[in-house]
Order: sequence, then structure tokens, then C-alpha cells
Amino acid sequence: QVQLVESGGGSVQAGGSLRLSCAASGRTFSDYTVGWFRQAPGKEREFVAHITWSTYTTYYADSVKGRFTISRDNAKNTVYLQMNSLKPDDTAVYYCAAERRTLRRAVRPTDYDYWGQGTQVTVSS
Repeated sequence: QVQLVESGGGSVQAGGSLRLSCAASGRTFSDYTVGWFRQAPGKEREFVAHITWSTYTTYYADSVKGRFTISRDNAKNTVYLQMNSLKPDDTAVYYCAAERRTLRRAVRPTDYDYWGQGTQVTVSS
């Protein structure tokens, strides 16, 4: 299995940027599709973006398309989420998740077997 640790969260004003990192340890990281989700208080966990293994195909939620970029560095066992033009609605705990060797569009939390502990992102107006 794989262990995931998120970092890079914090507080920023609207229009600012943050870069989240998801560091993995354990099994061969390059075999895993990695997704980012977020959960605001009182709301369900929602999909943000994912990057597949092998083909490195990316997919984004409409709410972040054009503002967020997901990337991976397999040599560092890390996936990044660059977040630009942040809005107060982006405030949430951000989680990364991993699923081994899937190339499907994995946008549901149940599509993933492994999760990190989350990192808080707060965007003030």
C-alpha cells in the first residue's frame, strides 16, 4: 500500500496562490493515479483534479479549471496542486488520494483506496 502526506496549505487573500504537495511512500508511486479532493465545513467531499499513472492524463472539476494545475514528479514521489486566482469558495481541507493503476476518470471518493490526512486552505476576501 501507499502512505500519503499533504503539505502546503495555509491562509491567503483572494487572488493569491498556493502550491499543495502530496508526498507518497510505500509501493511504487508511479503505478498510482492521484487525485485531489476538498471538503468545506458542512459539505460533502468534492473532486478537484486527478492525474493518472502511465499516461499522466489530467482532469479537473469545472470550478477549478483554468486556475488549478495538477502535476507529478515520480522521482520525488510527489504530486502537486498549483492553485492560482484563489477565491473564498476554495476554502476547504484539501486531501490527496491514490488508486493503483486506474486510467478511468476517477472523480468519486470511493474510486480511491488511499488517503492523506488533509491540509487546510483558507482564502479570505
